This record gives sequence, C-alpha cells and structure tokens, in this order.
Amino acid sequence: MAIPFWLTKLLVRTRLARFTPRARRLTDGGAAYLKYYSDRVLAAPLDDLLDPAMVAHVPNLDVLDLNQPTPDAPPARGAVSVGRTDAFSAPGRVPTTLPVLARIIADRYQSTGRTVNPATDVLATHGATAAFTAALDAFVNPGDRVVMFDPCSPLFALGTKSRHANVRWVPTWTEDGRCRYIAATFERAMRGAKMLVLTDPGNPTGGCLTNEDLEHIAWIAGGYGVLVYLDESFAAFRPDKPRGLATMPGADRLTLTAGSVSQEFGQPGMRVGWLAGPRHLIRACQLTANLSAPYVPPVCQQAAARLLAEPTSADINERFSSKRQYTLDRLRAMGLEPEQPSGGYFVWVPVSGLNVNGRTFAEKLLKEEGVLVGPGVAFGPSGAGHVRVSFATDEGRLREGLTRMAVFVDRLKNPTTPAPPSTEDSVEEPTPEVTKEKDERKPAFSRA
Repeated sequence: MAIPFWLTKLLVRTRLARFTPRARRLTDGGAAYLKYYSDRVLAAPLDDLLDPAMVAHVPNLDVLDLNQPTPDAPPARGAVSVGRTDAFSAPGRVPTTLPVLARIIADRYQSTGRTVNPATDVLATHGATAAFTAALDAFVNPGDRVVMFDPCSPLFALGTKSRHANVRWVPTWTEDGRCRYIAATFERAMRGAKMLVLTDPGNPTGGCLTNEDLEHIAWIAGGYGVLVYLDESFAAFRPDKPRGLATMPGADRLTLTAGSVSQEFGQPGMRVGWLAGPRHLIRACQLTANLSAPYVPPVCQQAAARLLAEPTSADINERFSSKRQYTLDRLRAMGLEPEQPSGGYFVWVPVSGLNVNGRTFAEKLLKEEGVLVGPGVAFGPSGAGHVRVSFATDEGRLREGLTRMAVFVDRLKNPTTPAPPSTEDSVEEPTPEVTKEKDERKPAFSRA
C-alpha cells in the first residue's frame, strides 16, 4: 500500500524514513541523504521510472531490439546514425550517460585528487543550465533558502525564484583578482540554508576563490549541512589550479560539480554539460532530469568526449590574459574603473559615475553604436550601476567594439556631442548616395 505523501514528509523530518525499503531504493542505499531530497523527488513515481516497461532500458548488442521507438537512418542519405545501443544502461538505472564520456569526466577530476566513479557519480545533461535545473528540482522546495554570491549568473537567481525558494545574497568584491566576502555575513546566510551556489571563476566579475576561501566555504557548508553546487564551466580560464572544493573535509560528501563544453571549447550548440558528485545526490538529479530533459543525444556526448579527451591547450590562459589586459587598458583609457579580474573572460565595469545606470548605459550603447554589453542589474542587487563586458569575441570585433564604446562614453561625458541618427526611428528608405556617405563615416571594421 502506498504511503500518503504527508506521512512520507513526516517520516523524513523525524528521520524514520531511512528505515523504509522505499527510502533505501530511492537513495540507492544512501538514506542519510534523504533529508536533502525535494518534494519532487520524494513524490516521484520511482517504481515506474525504474520499470523497464515504462522507461525502456537499452539492450546490449547481443539483443535483437524489436522495441526501438525510432527507425534506423537510411544509409543512402548519408545521415549520421547513432543507435540507442550507444547509450548506457544498468540495472535499476535510467540510461543517460555514455560510458566513454563519464570515464573521461571522472579522469579529469582524478587529477585533482577527487575520486569519481564513472558508473554512478556522473550525469550528462543538456548543458550546464540543465545541470543546475536538475539540482534545483532534486533538492530545493518552495520556501527553502539558497545562498548566492552577489553578483552571479542571472540563471541562478531566476531558476531559484521560479521554484519559489528564497535567495540569500552574500555581497562580494574583487581585490587583485580575488573574490572577497565578509566571513561573518557568509556564515549568517548559511544558517538554515539548503544549498549554496558558486561559480569559480566568478561570472561576471572574473574573481577567483583561493584555497583559503574554499577551505572556509567547505568548513561552513559541512558544519551547517548545506549542499554546494559549484559551477566550474570557466575553470579553464584561470591562472592557477586550486585545490578542489569537493576534496575538502566537510564538503566532500555535499558538493555537486557542474561543467560544460560550451565555455572551455566554445561549443554552446553541442549542449552537453554534466554533474559529478556523490552517487546518492546524482541519483536524485537523474530522476528529475529524466522527468524534464532526458537523453542527451549520444552523438553529442561522443563529440563532447572527443573534445574532453584532447590535451588542454597550453596557450589558452596566455591568449586570454593578453585580451584581458588589453580590455582593461582600453576601459581605463575611457576614464572607467573596471574591477581587476584574474579569471574568466569578463570585466565588471561600474558606470554610475557617468550619471547613468547599467541598464540605461547598455540600452543606449546598443541603440547608438550597435555594441552589446550585459546590464549589471541582471547579475544581482549590486549590479545596478555596472555592465559586463566580454572579451571572448575575436580581436577585430573586440577592438572595434571598444572603439565605439569609447565614442559613446565620451558623448556621455560631453552631452553637447550629437548622437548618431538612430536607424530604428527612420521612416524613409535612404538613397544610395546617403547610404554610401553613412558607410564612409562609420568606423572601419577590422579583424586584424
């Protein structure tokens, strides 16, 4: 007989649920993790999700599959054919992650001293965004507290608020490339929290956490029993390799690490990300991912595995360090005072000294000069007077964009300088002569 949901919640709160067979099956033997599971996971139709009749498990090559839901691609059309036999399956598990991809991801963490079992501790997702979505759905209920550093990626706050959870902001600042925060403020925010969300290096500031910071975070998270979601999508763009948070006492059993091929390899269209962590946490994420965004295409996983297997480019940090310094120098030449990043490929720029907020600055810059920057208001409470400038584009576009931005900043400082006519307000079709004259006035675009 099925147990009513209210009784399930009561058993979880009193920690008696860990003794039930369903709890052991739901957590894959890790009943101590049951207190972190969200209502969505506790109420999930576990038997149906793990029933081969409901969610067909992939047969091995020795089985003649007369139950496949899609036909094979006609060879004559030259289509790429990746059969369902390329997916991974194990008893009691939903097929999602290719063994080759899971193994390569596990090997990457092995170099930091972290042991990751590719068979149970890795989950392939539709990019890092889907990884965060799976974690939210697995562990966060309405009313739960989720701690975030301010500023941070807009997706973190948007995803959390959409689950009707409460965001507790911890103010940060960047000092000589290091992400700084007040320890006492962070500790107060962590009391009673369900999850801490981090990015290292930071987005949008490019500030990095030192080993000392990570040790403090691990100690506080372990002391209060708070899950840690660490997005390392920008980890390749930092000057050093810190000690892994997931290897530190206190956080080793509570940390989920997310990654993606979008940033490091410039392949956002591939839509392959992953989660790595204790199998009892991955188990819950796997169930929620199967309900919302299952089956990352095997062909995409294979392509991601090939990228991850390649040796890391030795000059990646050198190239981005040069572009970072160039961007900082150009912004400072405009009279702006950007924060000094040490990682990532963003610069966090205060613009309130120009008597505009970040949103207005970004909107007018796009309208008048055709240059797009990120309004800081999207990144947290402290971002209203900032914009995010990315130097991830090619050198020609970066140079041209900063040149146009310099013209715009000069016009803000000297309001008597006329703004260029907006093409959006034009109601007449320009003559060829006018178009030619306008093109000649426009700054030359250079990719050199």
